[in-house]
Amino acid sequence: MSGVSTDRPSESGADEPAEQAPAEAVAQPVEETGRQPRRLRTVLIIAAVLFALDLLIKCIVVATIEPGKPIYLIGDFVRLSLVRNPGAAFSMATGMTWLLTLIATAVVIGVIRIGRTLRSLPWAVGLGMVLGGALGNLVDRLFRAPGPLQGHVVDYMAVGWWPVFNVADSAIVCGAILLVALTVFGFEPDGTRAGDQKQERDAADEDAEGKAA
Repeated sequence: MSGVSTDRPSESGADEPAEQAPAEAVAQPVEETGRQPRRLRTVLIIAAVLFALDLLIKCIVVATIEPGKPIYLIGDFVRLSLVRNPGAAFSMATGMTWLLTLIATAVVIGVIRIGRTLRSLPWAVGLGMVLGGALGNLVDRLFRAPGPLQGHVVDYMAVGWWPVFNVADSAIVCGAILLVALTVFGFEPDGTRAGDQKQERDAADEDAEGKAA
């Protein structure tokens, strides 16, 4: 005995396709998942590691090394020497401690704001290094003698004729060099390259011209 179909045609007399979501609503999640993740966490982790390392070494140096009595590591070329630096990295601008403190504070705030929308891993590494170094020296300026905003930074690493520096100085300089290199070679903070964006625009223009023809 053959079954009787219970299917009923729609009121319009034809099967209607299921209602589809707007194309824009469907495309948006796909586009978002295809993009690189935001990198603020990476920036903060790198900064935290460098800051902790810088602070730890400074505490050890202050506790074990006397000013004017360096510890020689590799002959006279590499040595540990405690120096209280009122200036910027590598003993520059020694008479502008309060201004350098304000600049370091502005750098910290600026890096964190940029990091909130950052998607490029190399940019995150560079900004994390700058942030960690800026925090390391900023803490010295805020909490070390002779007083808030006037504190002298603890420097300890001496190599040849190069001015005495610390981990924070190295992080700032290396991070800045990396960021300049990324800018020169066209790597954008959003994870794209300037040349790739131009090629995509050119391809879109060619497609539009082809459809118009």
